[in-house]
Amino acid sequence: MTRNDDTRARIERAVAGRYGSAIAIPPGCPGLEEFARIAEHRSHRNFLPRPVAPELLRLLFACAFSAPSKSDLQQADIVHVANAEKRKTIADTIPEMPWVAGAPVFLVFCANNRRIRAIGEWRGKPFVNEHLDHFMNAAVDAALVMMSFIRAAEAAGLGTCPVSAVRNRPDVVSRVLELPAGVFPVAGLCVGYPAEEGRISPRLPLDVTVHADRYDENGLKERIETYDRRRHALAPYRRQRYADRYAAVEFYGWSEDKARQYSVPERADFGTFIRSRGFSLK
Repeated sequence: MTRNDDTRARIERAVAGRYGSAIAIPPGCPGLEEFARIAEHRSHRNFLPRPVAPELLRLLFACAFSAPSKSDLQQADIVHVANAEKRKTIADTIPEMPWVAGAPVFLVFCANNRRIRAIGEWRGKPFVNEHLDHFMNAAVDAALVMMSFIRAAEAAGLGTCPVSAVRNRPDVVSRVLELPAGVFPVAGLCVGYPAEEGRISPRLPLDVTVHADRYDENGLKERIETYDRRRHALAPYRRQRYADRYAAVEFYGWSEDKARQYSVPERADFGTFIRSRGFSLK
């Protein structure tokens, strides 16, 4: 088997494992190694006690900020939380995620609308885009930078785990990291050399999430129920969410878990926090 054959087989296994069906790889398709790395993505929460070299981290930052940016506004920042006390304070807000404290590297990706406002003041121009879109532009920029960091980190043999739970207590995170008005945390990221292989998370089939010309929900309920069964066979949930609120069910799949998750308020005060940081969200 040639190297290309082996890489194609990796992609096919990863795609079949994630979506439950095979896809065709075009003959002579370039970039197979990158496709394989992307298709095989998995989150890691258990890391070796091996430091990440500062030079490598700097290179990963450079790759991360090579991501696209809305109108070249560059509204993203990364805070490397290297101070042990600061890290502990953040980790203590999400005790159910011990990997935040245990990862060799912990980063917080932030959206930054402050710089553009300051530039406008320096140049004597008014800031007249006080509405929801300028919040979204900054948040999307930060997400793109984080995704580019993850891709680069995996190419270097590192594993990562995004942590949206830094938004559970954004006030604490902002205070600890001394984030000024106009800057807010979007997500944390644990980084290190994986201690185990991890697993590929099954995803909804592409015929649910990819549409042609128009949004289409034909057969959606049945397809999600099929996905529930496939996912349960591969990776059943270890516990039923909110067992104190809901009766145990015989079959507990992805859709039941997500319905329960969003039946209880999560971060309901986040909009209030964002407005306190100088975003009107109009």
